Amino acid sequence: MGIVVVGLGPGDGRLLTREVWQRLAAAETVYLRTARHPAVADLPETVRQISFDAVYDTAADFDAVYDQIVADLLAAAQAGPVLYAVPGHPFIAESTVTRLAAAAAEQGIPVEILPGLSFVEPSLTAVRADGLDGLQLCDALEIAAYHHPPLNPDAPLLLGQVYNRLIASELKMTLTTVYPDEHPVCLIHAAGTDEERVESIPLFEIDRSPHINHLTSLFVPPLPAKADLTALAETVAILRSPEGCPWDQEQTPQSMRSGLLEETAEVLAALDSGDQRNLQEELGDLLYHIVMQAQMAAEAGAFRLSDVVAGIEAKLRYRHPHVWGDRQVSGTAEVLKNWEELKKEEKGGDGRPQSILDNLPATLPALARSQKIQKKVAKVGFDWPDMAGVWQKLDEEIGELKTAVTPQEQQAELGDILFVLANIAKWLKVDAETALRQANLRFTRRFQLVEAMAAERKLDWDGLDLAALDELWREVKNKLSRQ
Repeated sequence: MGIVVVGLGPGDGRLLTREVWQRLAAAETVYLRTARHPAVADLPETVRQISFDAVYDTAADFDAVYDQIVADLLAAAQAGPVLYAVPGHPFIAESTVTRLAAAAAEQGIPVEILPGLSFVEPSLTAVRADGLDGLQLCDALEIAAYHHPPLNPDAPLLLGQVYNRLIASELKMTLTTVYPDEHPVCLIHAAGTDEERVESIPLFEIDRSPHINHLTSLFVPPLPAKADLTALAETVAILRSPEGCPWDQEQTPQSMRSGLLEETAEVLAALDSGDQRNLQEELGDLLYHIVMQAQMAAEAGAFRLSDVVAGIEAKLRYRHPHVWGDRQVSGTAEVLKNWEELKKEEKGGDGRPQSILDNLPATLPALARSQKIQKKVAKVGFDWPDMAGVWQKLDEEIGELKTAVTPQEQQAELGDILFVLANIAKWLKVDAETALRQANLRFTRRFQLVEAMAAERKLDWDGLDLAALDELWREVKNKLSRQ
């Protein structure tokens, strides 16, 4: 009693190993995962073939197919030795073999594996690529199921089982989250056979090929420029190393603090301007600061960049039980409510009384912090029932500012007005910080145009009174409103 699993290689009988051929020639019966393979026609004529192709036609999904094949093979092994042949190599894209080996071990049935040439070697030969050059080997079906695949675009990629145009289409949609649409790739058909064909095409065209079948794979070369997060982490690590840059070596987490704030502000400015190219650049600058902070923490033995990524990834999944759990939500309001409850559970447990205003970043801009505070307290009912009370409070605070006498009183009353305005923004569902930032940008643009208009008309700026300046201002506003 026992099972022998042999690999049939990627092509016809010429690619069978001598050991596999000898086992096949000595066997009475061979079980084939599929008869749809070029080597099957070249098997010894004396061996009886039993194919599992019919199982594929009747089972509900691939898991059911694999389970049925394993069950049939184990049952056959109870009666005597079993020879099971699979395409390629038994441990390359062969789920039945891994399941069979595990199930046979539980039943005490010995399993012998005779390797065969996989699709990998002839595929790499077809595109003249070195398999030790960081090759990523993946199943097209698994990668196509991702929204953002776990791939390194700086290393070559070989995807097996691109067996029809539907899979190619789904695969394309996933890969274009990492690679540009025009990235050159190679569809490899029937690698290692006389019908081998390599199509060099842009990524967006892979599902248009008329040659795709069950012997098709996809080779994706690396991007021309380093693009993976690990590449940036290595660059930062080099900068911090003894062989790196003196400036980077001298930095500390605190010395980088002001730069982090500046880069965050520049990201916000890029968002306000709508300049996507600038936003891309500014996000890169901000990412450098994040990686730099993680690198310095790793040097101090505090944590690593991988800990940062693992922490936020786990937190997002934990706080979205309606996506990765069994909790149901009716809309955004309930999502936010759950988020706060789960956040409290994470922060609790140390015996200290918790305030809903704990953990608000002290470095937030004052207006943004004010709106954040008022959103927090509103969640526990500390707010006006409607906007009428807010408008009334604003009138009251304006009146108090008008009657304030000392600088200290005036500052306090002005602060109260700004605080109420932040609450109005909350009621209107407007981000107060963004609104003020955009107002600053509008004023700056208009004033600069007024300056340019005065210069163009050769007007003496110092000689212009307020009425003349106001006229130029109105002219600029009208001009911009028509654009």
